[in-house]
Amino acid sequence: MHITITGNLGSGKSTVARLLSEKYDFEVYSTGKVQRELAAKMNLSTLELNQLMMSDRKYDHMIDDATRQISRDKKDENIIFDSRLAWNFVEHSFKVFVSVSLDVAAGRVMNDQRGSVEKYSSIEEAKELLAKRAETESIRYKDIYNLNYMDFSNYNFIIDSTYCNPDLIADIIMEEAKEYYSNPSVTTKRLVSPKCLTFKDFNKEQDRERLKELIKTMEASSYAKDCIVKVSQEGNKFLVEDMIDYAKAAYLADVDYIGIEII
Repeated sequence: MHITITGNLGSGKSTVARLLSEKYDFEVYSTGKVQRELAAKMNLSTLELNQLMMSDRKYDHMIDDATRQISRDKKDENIIFDSRLAWNFVEHSFKVFVSVSLDVAAGRVMNDQRGSVEKYSSIEEAKELLAKRAETESIRYKDIYNLNYMDFSNYNFIIDSTYCNPDLIADIIMEEAKEYYSNPSVTTKRLVSPKCLTFKDFNKEQDRERLKELIKTMEASSYAKDCIVKVSQEGNKFLVEDMIDYAKAAYLADVDYIGIEII
């Protein structure tokens, strides 16, 4: 089984990849690992290869080709590809995108400081620089590959990490990957926390009493996957347009995830 994972900066995708490796015995290939293996074949240090990549884009394509070759050579092995564009180069995989709100992403990178490479003096600075970096990456990938990695139709599964811990995300991805491999489908599934939902009219006390039986059926579940709620998008929030009682019950039951479709 091959799973390719990409996501927003600060989404925790690498943490999720590591947890999948540890919990389900997957090998992890990151872009960095592929780059190190390519450098070794070329009898170069990774620093020397990095310097070459700055001046000649053919080395980007060499890394892409190496990723593609690994997926062919190890097609029967369990591998997580943790890479921004591996979904495009791995020949057959369960393609995952991990999303996150910019506010939460900024808080995460502020807390871990990303070693000595990324340092921010404030949340606002972190948000500004993360947004600029994401824009720069998008332009670069469009220029080199004519790809838009933020187009969610490229993926089989989108899961938001804004309100949820990476352990549960890893477990859900594994469950969805198994389902995909047993019955491959081109349909894209998207999960968000009900905390990302908004309603035109929501009275928590009255709705809790009115929907108590439905809430009770949801309380034992980590995510409500039986139905897909149609929403319109408002920034990082989603306005519920149908199945409103179902969505409210999921929110009030403190369900971790609910399936959505943006209309």
